Amino acid sequence: MRLVVISDTHTHHDAIEIPAGDVLVHAGDFTRRGSFDDLVTFDAFLERLPHVHKIVIAGNHDFCFEEHPERSRSLLTNAIYLQDEAVEIDGVKFYGSPWQPRFCDWAFNLDRGAQLREKWDRIPQETDVLITHGPPLGHGDRVAHGGQHVGCEDLLDAIRRVQPRLHLFGHIHEDAGITREGTTTCVNASICDIKYRPTQLPHVLEVELSP
Repeated sequence: MRLVVISDTHTHHDAIEIPAGDVLVHAGDFTRRGSFDDLVTFDAFLERLPHVHKIVIAGNHDFCFEEHPERSRSLLTNAIYLQDEAVEIDGVKFYGSPWQPRFCDWAFNLDRGAQLREKWDRIPQETDVLITHGPPLGHGDRVAHGGQHVGCEDLLDAIRRVQPRLHLFGHIHEDAGITREGTTTCVNASICDIKYRPTQLPHVLEVELSP
């Protein structure tokens, strides 16, 4: 299975050259600030892509999915939307969740500790591909201002427990790239850079199907 992974496109979808693949994954922040107009435009972009399967989660900019979840789901007609949910495609088990540690007054923010841990405890043990918007601690989470690691420690604990083959996320534009946590490949797939310019490339990953 060939996965094409993007995140944090912030309405710049048509500026991206999307590689061919079996499954397209978008790890959130496809809008500027969660308007329905942005969502409709994003859905039209997805419709034009040839990938057989498309999986989307929301990010902290995608307020429409937090404030108007039913209407937002009805407008996203060309992808599978996951919010603390799983889907299986050709034997590969995906799980998606939009939450991240609280920062200012953005969407899908929760306090570090018990609130976030409760969300990560829902991740099924048999997950092959985990999709979150925010990064785990120490992986694709270093911010430019001050150089701190801002990822979620409890999410890192969940990765160590579940050991998915892939963990796909975005959120921290300036630390896009691939790292490893044990047997898990961690991918910050942010497309926009720190100045919200779509300068970073999609990631293409292969997932071996079970016989």
